[in-house]
Amino acid sequence: MPFCKDFLWGGATAANQIEGGWQEGGKGPSEADMLSAGTHTSPRQITPDTEPGLTYPNRTASDFYHHYKEDIALMGEMGFKAYRMSIAWSRIFPTGEETEPNPAGLQFYDDVFDELKAHGIEPIVTLSHYEMPLHLVNKYNGWASREVIALFERYARTVIAHFKGKVRYYLTFNEINCGTLPLGNYMSLGIRNKGTRDFLHQVDDVQVRYQALHHQLVASARTVLAGHKLDPEAKIGNMIAMMPVYPLTCNPKDMLEFQQNWRQFNWYCADVQCRGAYPYYAQSFWEKNGIHLEITDEDRETLRRGTVDFFSLSYYQTNCVTVDPNAAQASGNLLGGAKNPYLESSQWGWQVDPDGLRYTLNEIESRYDLPIIIVENGLGARDALEADGSIHDPYRIDYLQRHIRAMKQAVEEDGVDLFGYTMWGCIDLVSASTGEMAKRYGFIYVDCDDQGHGSFKRYKKDSFDWYRKVIETNGEEL
Repeated sequence: MPFCKDFLWGGATAANQIEGGWQEGGKGPSEADMLSAGTHTSPRQITPDTEPGLTYPNRTASDFYHHYKEDIALMGEMGFKAYRMSIAWSRIFPTGEETEPNPAGLQFYDDVFDELKAHGIEPIVTLSHYEMPLHLVNKYNGWASREVIALFERYARTVIAHFKGKVRYYLTFNEINCGTLPLGNYMSLGIRNKGTRDFLHQVDDVQVRYQALHHQLVASARTVLAGHKLDPEAKIGNMIAMMPVYPLTCNPKDMLEFQQNWRQFNWYCADVQCRGAYPYYAQSFWEKNGIHLEITDEDRETLRRGTVDFFSLSYYQTNCVTVDPNAAQASGNLLGGAKNPYLESSQWGWQVDPDGLRYTLNEIESRYDLPIIIVENGLGARDALEADGSIHDPYRIDYLQRHIRAMKQAVEEDGVDLFGYTMWGCIDLVSASTGEMAKRYGFIYVDCDDQGHGSFKRYKKDSFDWYRKVIETNGEEL
C-alpha cells in the first residue's frame, strides 16, 4: 500500500472564496472584497471602494459562514481526514492595526474547529490566503511597507496561541511565489499602484514588488520561529504554486529558458523558506532587473533560522517554454506558456498533465528532503444541476483518478515522502482568477450563480461518492 495509514485525505478552500459574511461578526473589509466579478475573457476590476453596477462575489461567496456545520458534516460523510482552510485576517483584526483581536472572529473559528474535531477532521490552516485587511492596502500599499511585517506577526501569534491544541498544521502564505508575477501585486501582496484597475494588467513596479515579497518571506520566517515557541507541537509549512514547465524543443536555448523559469517562479521563494537564504542565482536576477532589496542583517538571520517544517504545494497543470515567439500559447494557474502538443486542455485552457505532478513531486523531494503535502489540485469545469438534483461529473473523476495514480507512483516507485492530499475547492467556491462560480471544482455543488443569486442549497455530485471510496480504501480503489 503506497500511502501511509494516517495519510491526510481531504479538501481545501480559502476564506475569501467560500466564507461570505463579509460584514458580519465584526469582520473588516479585505482586499478580496474589492475585486469585482469577471470571466475567462473579461478581467476582474480592482476598485478602491464599492462601485454601482459591479458585483463583488467574494462578499457572499459560498456562504460557508452560515453553512459551516452542514458543509463539515458533508466532509465527514466523505470521510475527510483533513480540511485545508484559511483564516480571514480581517475577521481577527478588522483593520490589521488593532492591539486586541476581535472576539467574535476568534469564536467563529473556534466553532469551526470544534465542528471539524467532532467529525474527526484535522484542520490545516493557512494564515494568509490572498487577502489582507483593506486598511493596510490603503495606508501602507500592502506588503510594500516593512511595517506590515510586525502587524502580520501579531496576527499570526494571536491565532497560533489562541488555537493551540485545536490546530497542528499551519501554512504561512498561500502561493507566496505569486509575488514573482505582476498578477501578484494586488492579490498576493496587497499592492495597488496608481493606475491599477484591471486585475490581469496591473501597473507593476518590479522594485516595489520584490521588496514586498521580501517582507512576506521575513514575516513567514518570523511566524515559524514564533509558532514553534508558542506551540511546540505545531508544524508550520510554506505553500508554493508549482508552475512546472518543459522545454518545448531540444534547442539548447529552450533548455536554458526552462532552467531560468523554474528558478524564478518555482524555486526563488521555496529556496528561501526551505534553505534559509536567497539562492545564488537571485543576485544576477536582481541585477538584470534593476532590483535593489533592502535586506538587514536581522532579516538574514531570521530567514536562516525560520525555515519551514514541511513543503506544501498547489498543482494544476504544466506548460512549455521556448525562445520561439510564434509558438502557440496556453493558459494556466497564475502563469501560462507555450502549448504542449502532447496534452489535452480543460474548459479554461489549462493543460492536464498527471505525469507532470509525479515529476514535480520528485523535484521537490530531491531538492529539499522535506515531508510534502499537496494542498491544491483539481479541475475547474461547468457542472449541470439536473432536475432530480444530481450532478454528473465524470470529467472531474477522470482528472483526479489520473493525478492520484501519479501520486501513488511518486510514493511507491520513486520514494517521495508525501503525507497528504487536499483536493482544491471541495465545495464550489468563487474562482480567484476570474471571480466566477461557474468555474466549479467541488464534490459538493452550491446553488449560486456568478452574481451571487441562488438558494445556496448543497448537492452531492457523482464525484462525492467516488472520493468517499478513495478515502475509505486509502487510495487503493480509484
